[in-house]
Amino acid sequence: MSTAPSPDTDTLPVIEPELQAAAASTTRPGLARRLAASVADPVLRILVIATLISRVGRGVFLTVTVLYFTLIVGLAPHEVAIVLAAASAAGVLSSLAGGWLADRVSARRLLVVLSALDGIGLICYVFAQDFVTALVVAVLVGAIEQAANATRMAIIARAFDGEGRVHARAVLRTVTNLAIAAGSGIGALALLAGTGDAYRWIIVGAGVMYLLGVTQLVRLPASVDAPAPRAALPVMTETGSTDVAASAAAERRALRRHSPWRNPRYLALTALSAVFGMQFGVGEIGVPLWIANHTEAPEVLVAAVLVLNTVIVVLFQVPLSRGTHDLRRAGRVSAIAAWLMAAACLVYAAAAGLPAGFAIAVIVLAALAHAFAEVLSQAGGWGLSFELADPVRAGTYQGVFSMGYSLGAMVAPLFVTSTALTLGFGGWAILAGVFLLSGLGTWLIARRAASEQTAGAHG
Repeated sequence: MSTAPSPDTDTLPVIEPELQAAAASTTRPGLARRLAASVADPVLRILVIATLISRVGRGVFLTVTVLYFTLIVGLAPHEVAIVLAAASAAGVLSSLAGGWLADRVSARRLLVVLSALDGIGLICYVFAQDFVTALVVAVLVGAIEQAANATRMAIIARAFDGEGRVHARAVLRTVTNLAIAAGSGIGALALLAGTGDAYRWIIVGAGVMYLLGVTQLVRLPASVDAPAPRAALPVMTETGSTDVAASAAAERRALRRHSPWRNPRYLALTALSAVFGMQFGVGEIGVPLWIANHTEAPEVLVAAVLVLNTVIVVLFQVPLSRGTHDLRRAGRVSAIAAWLMAAACLVYAAAAGLPAGFAIAVIVLAALAHAFAEVLSQAGGWGLSFELADPVRAGTYQGVFSMGYSLGAMVAPLFVTSTALTLGFGGWAILAGVFLLSGLGTWLIARRAASEQTAGAHG
């Protein structure tokens, strides 16, 4: 695979290192100013504040969910698995529905309503007394949350252009990681108390945090909504009269031509991104169980790996996302992510059978590669999902892309368990091959789209 610079897009002027350093020292603002500048846009600032508040609540909830179901509600492990899987499955269709609605009604009002319902849904968990009620609440909350995520993506697609979209996604993901980390610390208070009341009050607090985030979302401007539909051109009959029904039908046919379901390239990108998105399942399920059951490394390493991942995302997501609105760059970072993730899988596998010290070192090395693969794959995927979408139906396109991720999240636990955790090194090798092929497939899509874009510009 060649990554030689393209004469059209990659050639940069050569600057002497000394001059470059001098320029940086005189013009580079301080850290505080750079952070403020990164959220200078009013829409992004609103989304960042809302995300910071609500995702603290999400971190609280994620920390206590499984133990609340098992220790307080009294569900069996297989019942907990069914509840979580059903919630993920509900998000598959609701992602598409959220994007579809964001093209037809006010996206900002839709996001406000969905976010408020999400907070109320979290509070409703305290009323779950058995498997059925827990399942119903989880399905409703899972569906609402994924619909809200798709709506948020549609808002970003309309509120920003080019690099601004990817920058907004990178900033929001960084804020999300920081907020969830803070929420996890708060959620630990319920774990320390260990009582049913402590769990319930902390869950109510998580829901209230979501509702507080809504107070920021109501400030979003009307510009993030889809453009008002154009009036259909009148269709004249042979007698000279206007056929209103035919005019509306013609408008609907014109809109259907912009459907993502008629865009094979975008559907392929969605499928490949969904496959690569299973790397989150590797981190959340595969690595913890591999460390605990197949290596000599201490189980506390699971927490250390999670902290390491969070730190890398916070430090590098924004800078490594720059420029990925360019199709060629998005393709290249996707290819790099593919090789890093494949290598991470093989290195994770190599930890089995090693003495504790060596196992720790090997797992940390694999976790580093995994974290950077995650950061780069997200950056490339965001750029391509925005740039290859038809702006006429931005919401529906983002809904389809989000639906792909929901499908990947739903399949990941079973796939990771049946490969790496069941087959050992051979299973990890299968995972490595899957990630490599999906990442390189994304690179190929980006490369062809960039070539067509260049040819069209010169045509």
